[in-house]
Amino acid sequence: MKVKDMMHKGAEYVAPNATLEQVAKKMRDYDVGALPVCEGGKAIGIVTDRDVTIRGLANGKDISKLTAKDVMSKNVVHCRDTEDAEDALRIMEDNQVRRLPVLDEAQKLVGMVSLGDISHALSQDLTGEVTKAVSAHHR
Repeated sequence: MKVKDMMHKGAEYVAPNATLEQVAKKMRDYDVGALPVCEGGKAIGIVTDRDVTIRGLANGKDISKLTAKDVMSKNVVHCRDTEDAEDALRIMEDNQVRRLPVLDEAQKLVGMVSLGDISHALSQDLTGEVTKAVSAHHR
């Protein structure tokens, strides 16, 4: 199976200058916990609900002045839509991430793969393996 066959197509994203309020509302409206940060159609970061809380709110900064770029993770771990699903699993395991932006050949965002997508598309053994690996740092 290819990544494009199991990913959530048409992933939502935010601009680097989106306020944290805009980010949070988009997360609420689309029921997601992570949004890629895109500029010119290319992913330059990713912001999670945890980033909003830890890097924004808990750092004592004026949250009304912070943007997605202020709290995002800059090193975007991603996969390609043409890769095998098992390759995406290994990327998630190796980087201990629960959500993976999917890029096309032009490096444009075309979807997202989450642990939920994997659990619906692949065997229980593979699903259990990746879940255990990405959760290892939470012990």
